Amino acid sequence: MNAERPSQPTHLLAALLRRLRGLIPFGKVPSTAGQDPGPDPTSKPSEGRDLDAEIKRAQIKVIRDAFGDNVATAAEKGLRPPRDDADTRYLYRTGHALVAESAVERVREYVEHNDRYRGDLRVVAKPTVGLAVVSLPARRTGDDKSERADVLQIIDDLEKAGVIDKAEMSPDHVVYLTGARGGMCPATEPEMVGRRTPVPWPPVAPCPEKVPEEKKVRVGVVDSGLWTDAIGSPESPWLEVDDIFADPSDVEIVNPSAIHPYAGHGTFVAGVIACMAPETRVEVEGVLTHGGAIYESEIVQQLHEALTDDDHPQIISISAGTHSRGGMALLSFTMLAAAHRLEQRDDVLIVAAAGNDASDEPFWPAAFPWVVSVGSVDPDGAVSDFSNVGRWVDVYARGRDHVNAFPHGSYTCYEPPHVGQVRTFKGVAQWSGTSFSTPIVTGLIAAHMQATGETAQQAWAAVMAGATTSTDPRGGTIKTVGPLT
Repeated sequence: MNAERPSQPTHLLAALLRRLRGLIPFGKVPSTAGQDPGPDPTSKPSEGRDLDAEIKRAQIKVIRDAFGDNVATAAEKGLRPPRDDADTRYLYRTGHALVAESAVERVREYVEHNDRYRGDLRVVAKPTVGLAVVSLPARRTGDDKSERADVLQIIDDLEKAGVIDKAEMSPDHVVYLTGARGGMCPATEPEMVGRRTPVPWPPVAPCPEKVPEEKKVRVGVVDSGLWTDAIGSPESPWLEVDDIFADPSDVEIVNPSAIHPYAGHGTFVAGVIACMAPETRVEVEGVLTHGGAIYESEIVQQLHEALTDDDHPQIISISAGTHSRGGMALLSFTMLAAAHRLEQRDDVLIVAAAGNDASDEPFWPAAFPWVVSVGSVDPDGAVSDFSNVGRWVDVYARGRDHVNAFPHGSYTCYEPPHVGQVRTFKGVAQWSGTSFSTPIVTGLIAAHMQATGETAQQAWAAVMAGATTSTDPRGGTIKTVGPLT
């Protein structure tokens, strides 16, 4: 792994999470007869940062619609609320916090014996060893009234009072899917495939001989679920019945008359892995199902259960993440790593997207030293303008203009400048982002494991040994793996 990653929570610099760059989103939807033309072409389009802000508001609205008032937004690292959703740096769960179990009683005593709060602190979940999710009491507002206490304010109070240190309590951040340039989620929506675009990209690797089920490399895809109609279909024959599957609870339901935001994301990611590593056993987990997002405590609970299984995945691919309060490492993942000795084990490896904010600020869980962090490059090998960069990014792979399986049906764009535009999909789509450079790396590691019998860590080292080193104006010295054209 990269030795120059951000340090563990007690040593992290309180890095400010900078604003999105004012870059115009890439990608144009092909013209199609009978397609809704979208916004009035005579109107003046938004540009630069104004457009970025509009896109970010639209993305956060999707999450708000899914979670209601159970999520709040934070600006930078302090307690100041965002001026509006475009000023958001991260989202977090209201009324709840993550606390190291060793600190729960100290926190309980503080809030239950403080006149500013009314009610009890309750432990509502234990996502992994040593970690508790707590429900916080209400805050008194005078006249014997109370309101839901602000999580960030309580954490700040506890830190200032010396009750906890920074590594013992945090918000329950919202982890979201990463697509193309933008803010909280995929900013460039899925595009229709042009006639000259090869299907799929990346192309399907030469298929080895059939591998017995018990000898296949096991890959877990933590994502939006699996759209099962893609498996074995004429449009995506590289997704084979014996290789790609999901439990019934992880199957994604799609309305062909109104494909929902982030639908097909997990299927698309699985398709990239299937192209890179045929004869791999890929299980898609339907975790990020609420507007493409989930609380960090819930994704960690899923990972804890998977890692506890005797037949656990050998590689876990996560095309999701978040920035965090003060740039701190996510407490839930820190505890997960400690519980499962992820820094020492060689039989499991997590590969995660570096994110798409065009930023060098840590994006979690990718920025952990025990995670393979994947950025995106374009077909010419240059770092994609949307990709996050920094010393914490281990490797880059092409993330621009992938083509893979996607649900059949009609999708109505909800992001500027294409709001209201209807796109019709017939089993494939074109998509970009570190979400899709990540499964390229996952697939390369899986293919090497299948060919050599090496462990996940050994295969990762071998993949990196074959990387191309170059210097990029944004990324500095980078290492690139996988196909580019």
